[in-house]
Amino acid sequence: MSTLFIDGRWTSASAGATQEVVNPYDQSVIRTVDEGDSADANAAIRAARVAFDDSQWGEWTARRRSRLLHRIAELLQRDRAEIARLETLDTGKTLVESGIDVDDVTAVFEYYAAQAESDPGRLVDAGNPAVRSRVVYEPVGVCALIAPWNYPLLQMSWKVAPALAAGNTMVLKPSEITPLTTIKLVELLEEAGTPPGVVNLVLGPGDPVGSTLVESPQVDLVSFTGGLETGRSIMSAAAGTVKRVALELGGKNPNIVFADADFESAIDYALIAVFFHAGQVCSAGTRLVVENSLHERFVAELVKRAERIKLGNGLDSDTESGPLVSAEHRAKVERYVQIGIEEGARLLAGGRRPEEPALSQGFFYLPTVFDECRSDMRVVQEETFGPIMTVERFSSVEEAVRIGNDTTYGLAGAVWTSDTRKAEYVARKLRHGTVWINDFGPYLPQAEWGGFKRSGVGRELGHAGLAEYQEAKHIYENTAPEPQRWFAR
Repeated sequence: MSTLFIDGRWTSASAGATQEVVNPYDQSVIRTVDEGDSADANAAIRAARVAFDDSQWGEWTARRRSRLLHRIAELLQRDRAEIARLETLDTGKTLVESGIDVDDVTAVFEYYAAQAESDPGRLVDAGNPAVRSRVVYEPVGVCALIAPWNYPLLQMSWKVAPALAAGNTMVLKPSEITPLTTIKLVELLEEAGTPPGVVNLVLGPGDPVGSTLVESPQVDLVSFTGGLETGRSIMSAAAGTVKRVALELGGKNPNIVFADADFESAIDYALIAVFFHAGQVCSAGTRLVVENSLHERFVAELVKRAERIKLGNGLDSDTESGPLVSAEHRAKVERYVQIGIEEGARLLAGGRRPEEPALSQGFFYLPTVFDECRSDMRVVQEETFGPIMTVERFSSVEEAVRIGNDTTYGLAGAVWTSDTRKAEYVARKLRHGTVWINDFGPYLPQAEWGGFKRSGVGRELGHAGLAEYQEAKHIYENTAPEPQRWFAR
């Protein structure tokens, strides 16, 4: 089956190129997919442009778009087991994680199905009874939606659902490393009755596919989730056509633990914060910041449990953490471990590949813990995007906040304490888009997600996530016009 979807038809790449999709557990080939280029990207843009400007899609009511989103949610649940298995094969994460992802994606489509009908605009009092002044919200137009490899289905759905709810057309570009669940999502969008040209799919590398989407004057908005350097390039390229951009660019997220925190819960969540999905999470709590009086006991227990995490095939029920996504990414993680050692951090756990023969064909790396870290270390400041925890200490609330904010990112953070006032103070002082108190990791479709500083521009989820894909238009109607006689009286 062809794997590009343009103007309502599945098609092969125009140049005939293909790419193998590899299982990171054992490097076996899962599937061969088409690899598009600039010609395919431009064909998809044209289809989206025509669908937005000249098709019946623009006449669909909000209620009809809402029904489409509800139907997509139903299909996601119908095929939940198949989708979860695909996600695990593609990314290496555990099957339990992948199933949770499908449920979360379903919830996002259901939320935006409700949002599609909930905001008809607003009336504005013009101070004149003869004037009817209103603000309406219209779709932006053609959207380029570019998603990362770590949560391919989830992150793409955070873009597709609000973009459809608002009435846009779009071109989807998943990571070339993990495209399989995005292909499946587009199959479901087609089955649900999405009109031709409204949703298009082009597989292929960032250059040329992504760059073509970003630079095209026919694209009105680019939404990208991924690394900081790529985000900077997109922002610069988009400036040429002054198109809107929404960027989620990762984080270096503090997990602050006070001595009065619930010990068992804080330990458990500290492990989840870093080693869930092998640390390949933009909001991973890789910076553990522990109060001095708790430090020795907390880190000792943390290391003991980190060394017991069971690595393996994500399809096996007893696997707790899977591999990294690729050989190239593992090499990047290994470089950061070496940097940490050279900077003087104390390696307490991991720092190498596992020795078990059963894991030798996969891209595995042991859960790694560095102690005695400082904020000026690269391993502390830069996004390692792997199973690497760095531990810092603090002695006062003010120092904890200072360390938590000592980063160029600002995506997420957490504070653990039994003191409600202290928790609220720290939460308000942290310059991060999401702050958890006595928890780590959950998000809600109805709550905005995004970061401060270099973690990006704009928000996903929540009402603001819908607003990213809308333009506000003011319509001013004078129901009783009279001559003003300003000129030529």
